[in-house]
Amino acid sequence: MTTEPLLDVQGLTMRFGGLLAVDGVDLTADRNRITALIGPNGAGKTTIFNCLTGFYRPTAGRLLLRHPTRGPIELQKLKGYGVARTGVVRTFQNIRLFPSMTVLENLLVAQHQTLMPKSVFSLAGLLNLKGWRAAEEAAVETARDWLRRLDLLAVADEAAGNLSYGMQRRVEIARAMSTNPLLLCLDEPAAGLNPRETRALADLLAGIRAEHGIGILLIEHDMGLVMDISDRIFVVDHGARIAAGTPAEIRNDARVIKAYLGEPDADDLAHAGVGAP
Repeated sequence: MTTEPLLDVQGLTMRFGGLLAVDGVDLTADRNRITALIGPNGAGKTTIFNCLTGFYRPTAGRLLLRHPTRGPIELQKLKGYGVARTGVVRTFQNIRLFPSMTVLENLLVAQHQTLMPKSVFSLAGLLNLKGWRAAEEAAVETARDWLRRLDLLAVADEAAGNLSYGMQRRVEIARAMSTNPLLLCLDEPAAGLNPRETRALADLLAGIRAEHGIGILLIEHDMGLVMDISDRIFVVDHGARIAAGTPAEIRNDARVIKAYLGEPDADDLAHAGVGAP
């Protein structure tokens, strides 16, 4: 029996005036799987993410999320906040924390979808202050739980902007996970990390996949990380999908090698981690 994918992207196209940034891309992401989206700089990867998460309205195509309780949802019809409410959340290439707020406060802000309907700024909250307090306590516990899991509890009361770059990356992932997502979209999570931090990131993502059963979709340029943790890889170049498969299949795909390296020699291939057994 074949399980339908959590996310099914069909014919995604994005134009900016006369520029065709994404050209009819198909891709899928599954529950309990890490799916990577790779390609050279300027290939259209972040544009695809922006379409998936409601930052851009696609020119054409269908972005189907199979929600476990709400049924099929067409994400291309939603604004960014609507996409977030479906359980599709993301991080960014450039860290987007609130630097003057504490680490704990950054995670609580992410849970506003849960807290606002019960807050004192809503009629329901004014009529049920006990319910608001209970919701706030639950949000704090959720935030602290994720800080604990990512070894960040000791800095919960530190200003996020005072942390090291690697720790800020972990805070971003903790913030996203505190929303209880269905699909976690990570845009270059290893950017700026040293080898030790990258290895810790790989272990973290593998643990999230194993323990929480969510889908993870990541853009990443670190091919070692991609090949190590991905279950399936999609490759785009000049806005179009050129390959899809397992890490072993992608590593030896001539189209992928050419897209990254032109006409490479053996040393180029070895350095890029492609064409290896």
